[in-house]
Amino acid sequence: MRWLLTVFSTMLLTANLGLSQESNDGKDSTALKTEILNEVIVNGSAILGSKFEAMNRTGSANYISAKELQKFSYNDINRILRNVPGVNIYEEDGFGLRPNISLRGTSPERSAKINLMEDGVLIAPAPYSAPAAYYFPTIGRMQAVEVLKGSSQVQYGPNTTGGAINMISTRIPDRFTGRATLSAGNFNSKNTQIVIGDSFKNFGFVSEYYNYNSDGFKNIDGGGNTGFDKSDYLAKFRMNTDEGAKVYQSLLFKIQFSEERANETYLGLTDADFNENPYRRHRASSEDVMDAEHQQYQLTHFLKLSQALSITTTGYVNKFKRNWYKLDDVNLGERVGINNVLADPETYAMEYNSLLGNTDTPEDVFGIKANNRRYTSQGIQSIARLRWGADWLQSLELGIRYHEDEEDRFQWVDRYGFQNNELIRTTVGIKGADANRISNAKAVAAHTLYKLNLGRFTLTPGIRYENITLGRINYGTNDATRSSTDLSERENQVDVWIPGIGANYTFTENLSVFGGVHKGFSPPGNTEGQDAERSINYELGTRFNYRGIQGEVVGYYNDYQNLLGSDLAATGGTGSLDQFNAGEVRVSGVEVSLNYNLLNNSSEKVRLPLTFNYTLTDTEFLSSFDSANAIFGEVSVGDEIPYIAKNQFNLNLGLKHKKFAVDLGARYIDAFRTQAGTGTIPTNLRVDSNFVVDMSGRYFYNSHFTFSFNIINLFDTTYAVSRVPAGLRPGHPFGVNFSITYGL
Repeated sequence: MRWLLTVFSTMLLTANLGLSQESNDGKDSTALKTEILNEVIVNGSAILGSKFEAMNRTGSANYISAKELQKFSYNDINRILRNVPGVNIYEEDGFGLRPNISLRGTSPERSAKINLMEDGVLIAPAPYSAPAAYYFPTIGRMQAVEVLKGSSQVQYGPNTTGGAINMISTRIPDRFTGRATLSAGNFNSKNTQIVIGDSFKNFGFVSEYYNYNSDGFKNIDGGGNTGFDKSDYLAKFRMNTDEGAKVYQSLLFKIQFSEERANETYLGLTDADFNENPYRRHRASSEDVMDAEHQQYQLTHFLKLSQALSITTTGYVNKFKRNWYKLDDVNLGERVGINNVLADPETYAMEYNSLLGNTDTPEDVFGIKANNRRYTSQGIQSIARLRWGADWLQSLELGIRYHEDEEDRFQWVDRYGFQNNELIRTTVGIKGADANRISNAKAVAAHTLYKLNLGRFTLTPGIRYENITLGRINYGTNDATRSSTDLSERENQVDVWIPGIGANYTFTENLSVFGGVHKGFSPPGNTEGQDAERSINYELGTRFNYRGIQGEVVGYYNDYQNLLGSDLAATGGTGSLDQFNAGEVRVSGVEVSLNYNLLNNSSEKVRLPLTFNYTLTDTEFLSSFDSANAIFGEVSVGDEIPYIAKNQFNLNLGLKHKKFAVDLGARYIDAFRTQAGTGTIPTNLRVDSNFVVDMSGRYFYNSHFTFSFNIINLFDTTYAVSRVPAGLRPGHPFGVNFSITYGL
């Protein structure tokens, strides 16, 4: 281990994410160059690196390449992940700004139960202490998306139940490359992307600007913008030794900055309002806005000591600050949360009518909360990989990470009233009077993954270790200066081993079987003695190629000993983020993926690729409990987990030619319940099924110019996507964008 400690300390001076950002295309054809590039791509920013690697894992995995991302040119991660079996999503804003993603039945709220990564580094604002992902990377600037499920995910933590999603940002090219894309569409939507980069013998760089904005598809009573404007800036710089150096090294520095202003609200619609006009927004939400900034710094050092041994070490700092200024409650003698008003507008008829803003109200009726928070996530991680053997090919991966993160809440509530149909601030809140506390975490994580290949048989046992200290410092709501006059503290510690093992057997080059078992884990909250989320997860699948039909079928079973729920305002809770035990749960399912060229290679000029994906997710609580959280409520044995659709499928048909391409994508999502229960879903606790079709086309004018269009919701289907945070919310209506791309 001495060599690992030496390299780990060296990294503190020279760390960088190096050649991991290179593309698969080499500047020359030497075997050494190809080997270096291929290894670094897999070992650095990527967890898979290619479709080939995904198809040969001992666990379920998906790799969405740059070409696949370009089919529809989505800026919405929700639409991209619909094509991956085993993914459950409920939308919120229609643009994918804050997705709610579940892998294999994990709780989807704010994607808090999965590992979100960019270039192999945890990217949630505070992945241990406050994992709710109010920041999500701009998917339009990514070159690939990787989804890992199953037993081999013990390499990635802290969440090991559902899986991991890794987004690979723009890589440094091998030659001088420039690209500019301009897009425009209805709702005054616009996209701009400019990328330029180059590589030399010992230096490479890439820089990128990405902006997307829209006026939004909802309409506030009385007028107002319901859209957003988000800009992303990225730069990477790499230094490296000569390719033929005895000890190859590279050092890469990555810096990213984004800023967002989104006129989004938690206020939805009642059933009656939705049926009349699903794109309406009540006047009381006219002041709601999210202001956010994100900074990311990464420094990675890649060291290739020999053809068999390499080490990648990354130091990282992520900073995120946001203030979501949004309507929270109505007070006409008694404070009522907007989620309760929208859920029962008859009982709260006065409160509901006040939201419309058609008549003047007393002062201080509406509470608009400044959800002002700052996040920091930082750490250092190092992964060493060793390969050896001839007849018995073997590899060993050793990884270690030290990580710290925190969420700093400093919130207040302003009071408003309506005067002449205008929302007027009548009382300025005292800063820190709503929440004034810091949640923090320190974690040491390590993993070992051994791979043994015996011809047709591959075995990958592994184990992960997490040592986590979670804490909270609460200054109280009467100490804006944080002088510690009313200070309270609490702490919770977790120490856990997470084993897993996977296997794959190849019968022929067209048929293989894989399976595995691993321990599922998610960290608890900072309440002393609170249990972590625990499960034992099993999967069994097959990959095949029969008469041109390529596919994968996987069955899985997740046995939770303790499921954790979170008190999120986004799901109708108080927003404290406190977690609670939800007891024993069973989640099982089937994932199917099929690919076929309808022309079956009969034509070299034209292809008709067809892709079909299906997901069955079955959930059941095995214990009863009462919860104040709106989406759980009173839970009985046999109830289903809310916000998980039982059936969903995606169908994509393409027409490919060297001069043009047309793609048609259809997706179906089953109706799902919005509160735990069983049997027939009550109307007021139900989001109906929907079937939505998208379409895109590209014309390759020449080697430099490409003209394209993208249609979202081709048939302008009206559908609901959720009942949280507060009331029904619509999916994106018919949207069309036209683009022109110029590339060098």
